[in-house]
Order: sequence, then C-alpha cells, then structure tokens
Amino acid sequence: MMKTKFILFIGAIAFAFASCESDDTADIIIEDNSVTTINNNGGGDDGGDDVVILSGVYTSDLNLTADQDYLVNGPVIMSSGTTLNIAPGTTVRVAPVGVNAYIAITQGAKIIADANANNPIVFTSNASNPGSGDWGGLVLCGFAPINSTAVGSTDTSTTEIGSLSYGGNDPADDSGILRYVRVEYAGGAINGNTELNGVSIHGVGNTTVMDYVQLYFGSDDGFEFFGGTVNASHLSVVGSEDDSIDWTEGYTGNLTDIYIEQIAGAHDKAFECDGYNTDFSNEGGYFSAPNVTNVTIVGSGDTDDEAIRLRAGTQGIFTNVLISDFDEGFDLDGDMGDNPTGQGVLDDLLQAIDVTFNNVNTKVKNDTTFTFDEADFLSGDGNGTGTDYATWGAGWTRGL
Repeated sequence: MMKTKFILFIGAIAFAFASCESDDTADIIIEDNSVTTINNNGGGDDGGDDVVILSGVYTSDLNLTADQDYLVNGPVIMSSGTTLNIAPGTTVRVAPVGVNAYIAITQGAKIIADANANNPIVFTSNASNPGSGDWGGLVLCGFAPINSTAVGSTDTSTTEIGSLSYGGNDPADDSGILRYVRVEYAGGAINGNTELNGVSIHGVGNTTVMDYVQLYFGSDDGFEFFGGTVNASHLSVVGSEDDSIDWTEGYTGNLTDIYIEQIAGAHDKAFECDGYNTDFSNEGGYFSAPNVTNVTIVGSGDTDDEAIRLRAGTQGIFTNVLISDFDEGFDLDGDMGDNPTGQGVLDDLLQAIDVTFNNVNTKVKNDTTFTFDEADFLSGDGNGTGTDYATWGAGWTRGL
C-alpha cells in the first residue's frame, strides 16, 4: 500500500495513527532525505532535458522559478521551519502515479505561491493524456483549532495519507499563500477512508491567504477543510468527481465568491458539510460554522443530485446563492442526538439568505428529525445572484 511505501521512502517519520484521530505520540523527527536532481536523459513521464525532479522530505527552503521545468515523482514534504517558494508563472508537473505523489506543507512550514491572473502558478499532471486522479494534490497542515480534539488540548489529528499532524490552539496560524493557483487532475483514494483531495486543508489558520484558486478535474473532493479558521475567496471547482467543497472537524472560516461546475455522471455534492468528523467524535464540543457568501453552483441535471448537503450538526450562513440544474437544493440531515443539524436552524445558526433556484425540483429537504418550516431556514427566495465568475475567473482559470 502507498502508506508503506511512503514510510520506507522517507525513512524517518514514526507515527502511530493513519487516520484522523487524537495523537499523543512522540514528537516527529524528520531527517533531510530530499531528492532534487536534474534529469538530462529526456523522455516520457520521467521528464525531459533539464527537468528538476523533486521528491522527499525537505528541511531547508525550496525555491521554484518560472524558467525551470519541474517534475514531482513522489511525496514532497516541507518540514517545520521551511518554505516552499514558487514564483509567478511556474508550472509544476507531477508524475501520474496517483496518491503516491503529492505536495505537503507540514505544521510550521509554509507555501508562498503568490501569483497573478496573467502569470498563474499551475500544478498539473505530466501524463501525455492527463486525467482526474493522476496525482495526489496539495496538503496543508496548520496549528488552528479542530473539534476532533478537546478545546485547549495539545493533542493533534493526523492526515489520512502520510500521517501528518495537524490542529492546535492558534486560530491565527499562518501556512502561507495560495493566490492565483490552478491545481489540475489531482486527488484520489486508496479506499473510502483514505484519500487525498485537490487541496486538503488541515487545521489551517486565518492569517493564511487562499485567494483565486481553481481545482480542475479532480478525482476526489475539490477543497476539503478539516477544521481550522482559514478564510478563502475566489474558489473555482470544475469537474470534481466527488464533492466540490467539503468541510468537517469544526471549520469556522469564511468562504467568499465560489464557483462550482459539475460534469454529468462524474460528481457528488457541490457542498458536503459536516459539523464534525463522524468517524471519530466531537471532542471539542462545537460544530463547523462558516459563512459562505456569493456562490454559483451549476449542476449537470443528473437525477437525485443534491447541491448542498448539511449534516452532522453543521451550522453556517449561506448568503447570495445561485443554484441551477439540481434535483435538490439544500438537503439537511441529522438527528436529535449527536447530529443536531435541525437545532442550528431553530437557533438561527444555520440559514440560507437570498437564494435563487433555477431548474431545481426541491428547494429544501428536511431530514433532521427537527420540525421547522422552510421559511425558518430559507429567506429571500429568488434574490440570489451568485458570484461574478466571468470577471474574477478570467485569464487564469480553465473552462471559462
């Protein structure tokens, strides 16, 4: 399995857990086993002339420039205290080996990928015929709070692939900058509980910058927020094969200006929103509660599609939303026990304000076991205009 290969490859990380759970193991010790080589042999998926090949654990800064070709052919792990600097206009290609190749920013490390609309930074597959799931995507791990550990605890959780620690007590954690970045053909799963997304955001704090980021034709979720407080804006997800945006573990940031476009037969929800990780527990005793503003969701018109699924006690305020071509707009799931999603509606902590539904059969479906009227959850029906994607997505995204 991939995890065995990974541990043998870096040879210096000892973890006790392989999935999201409380972690009281010894401190991580990382040695520099990084590989940065020039391939002058040319040919195929192994790169061509003067291709810099990247893999391994980096214990010093890594600087990538737009005038150089790069190929990632295994896990690239930035250890604490290091920075991955990527210049505007840089393209990073990744060998099409699925989740065996990904780029991870561990706790205490940073990525500075700060570009512009004319010179975006692109992470993409090196396959001659690229497709979703060719590589594992980006992984960011920070010190911001998560509700799978107790409030104030020094315990952390660990990522599903790579067993990297995340979570803590610093809402202002800084994991760097992603601005004008496009991630193509990423994400994938070993099984239903072990997967990578286009961008996996674990316990990342609100001084991290995520602005103008597109995920294009990914195999698993697009953006998944595992707790944390990071604010993200101008997010585009086109052609995700699972959920386009997913949150869990007590995520409490702001999401602003979101565009989601689904492809027929190859997707799940546009938003899948969990109050906590139901595979573990809500040790922190609170629920995810982001603010989501200016959203356009374009469905594929497939039967039984749900645009936004709200469950496991999640809270959150959705404002100015445009939903087109779905069977269901908002599907609320829960119970009167550990998953009180409906209580959030009654407490005005879970609401949808100013929403327009185009070709949507059911606007709001209540499967929470709580009794409330549609008007308790939805107000301003017909007033949503969505996000101005044609303006802010121009020049750097694909598919517009």
